[in-house]
Parts: sequence; C-alpha cells; structure tokens
Amino acid sequence: MMDDLLRERDALAQAARDAASRQRRLAALHYPKGTRLAVNFTLDFDAMLLRRLMNEPPMQLAKGEFGGRVGIWRLLELFDSHDVKATIFTPGRICELYPQALRAAVRGGHELADHMWEHHVPKDPALERDHLTRALDALERVGGKRPVGSRSWHSHTLLTEMGLIYNSHGAADQLPYYDTDASGGEILNLPFHYAIDDAMYYSFAWLGSSNPAQRLSDTDRVEDLWWQAFEREYQKGGYLNICMHPFVSGRALRVAMLDRLIARMKTLPGVWFPTCEDLARHCLTHGETR
Repeated sequence: MMDDLLRERDALAQAARDAASRQRRLAALHYPKGTRLAVNFTLDFDAMLLRRLMNEPPMQLAKGEFGGRVGIWRLLELFDSHDVKATIFTPGRICELYPQALRAAVRGGHELADHMWEHHVPKDPALERDHLTRALDALERVGGKRPVGSRSWHSHTLLTEMGLIYNSHGAADQLPYYDTDASGGEILNLPFHYAIDDAMYYSFAWLGSSNPAQRLSDTDRVEDLWWQAFEREYQKGGYLNICMHPFVSGRALRVAMLDRLIARMKTLPGVWFPTCEDLARHCLTHGETR
C-alpha cells in the first residue's frame, strides 16, 4: 500500500513538472501607458453547432438558434454603445448560417477569430488540417481578413503554421503565457476560466449534465462574482478574459446586467478593452519571458 502511494505521489509530481515545462510565463508585461488592467470580452458564437454535435433535443438546438437570430445582435449593440471591442470566436459553419451578424461585427471594429469548423477537432491530422483551413477561409470571406487567433483544441504546430499568433483556450495562469502542447508547437495563450464563463451560471443541461447538476443563477449573483474577479485583477494590475455565448448572455436581463457591469468597470482609470488580437500583438511585442 505504501509503495503504491509513493508511486502515485511521484507520478503526480512528474506530471506537474512536465506541465510546468510546457509553459513560459511572462516575467513582465508592459501595458500601454496609463493602463492597469486589460479586459477581453469574448463571445463563443457557436449557436446550435455544439448542441447538434452532442445530439441534443430540438429545444436545446432552438436555444442555440436564438443566439444567432437575437443574442448576437443584442450583444453587438451593447458593446458598440460602450465602445468596447470584442473578439468573436466563430466556427466556420457559422459563416454560412449567420453571415450578416458577422459582417456587422466587423463593421463595428470587433475581431473574428477561429472556433474550429464545427466545434470539434478531428483526430486524423489530414482532416484536422482540412477543418482549420475551411474555417479560416470562411472567416476571411465573410470578414475580409484572415483570422490570427483561435479558441480550439487544434495543435499549436498547426495553428502557428497557418499563421495564427494566439490561442485562448487554457487556464494555467491568470496572465497571458506561452504554451507548448504535445505537438511541440508553442503559441501565446490568452487564458480564460470557467468561473468567468456565462454558461457555467445560466445553463440547464450544459455539456450533458444531469438534473441534479442543473444551475440557473440570477444576474445579480453573476454580476457580483464577475465584479469581484475584475476588482481583484484591477488591484493587482492583471488580466481578465470574460467568456460568453450569444445564446446565453443574449437574453435581455443578462444584457442589462452586462451593461451595468461594463459601465462600472469604466468608472475606474486605466482599464483597457482591447480585442484579443490587439492584446496578443502587444504581448508579443512588449512581453518579457522567463
């Protein structure tokens, strides 16, 4: 029994060392003069694609459809009213379903970024390459610009080979960091966390969860939690990546909460609301690694 415990301890320690060896922290990140905190507002605009991928029932698919028909427009209007530039992580197939919304986002100065072709990454390398190529091509056609960022499980080697400069998919640090994956490729990661993800608070049957795991938080509670997360990062001078879904946060009462939250954030000096691309390029130019 003791030998088994020692082997398990050693295996865990080795796993921790391996994970640490794949990440390079930024020893110093010099934000633009006068900036104390960078806040990325990010949207995962996958509409009904994830629901379909999980073979969910029609009512779940309809929730996703709401995001494309209504939610995305409400959120774009909200961001534009505050002059906040968001990053919209978009599966390639969404370009076929809701091109008008994506073109409106680009006209508003928002960033379109990759979120896979159909919200999954094939295991076959040739098919993975095909999916990423199709997604990037579709986003370029609808947005007029080749994406430089992703929120995906694509290999870092493939992402960088395709010209992408960042991924926003890990949570190993509270600040942007460089991450190396099993392919040996390294890319800048702009981390987010499920504590700052609307789907964790507002969803029934999220990711196939069972009835006892359902949750439906009121907006006051979420506003308070997100404000506390913002305030803590502001005190330290850090980074916050708020992840939302148009079919979740596009509901009217939740848009009203976000309106209050953004207005409150803007009362403090030195808060920067860049797109993920703007922040990534700044990190690549002004970040020191260790």
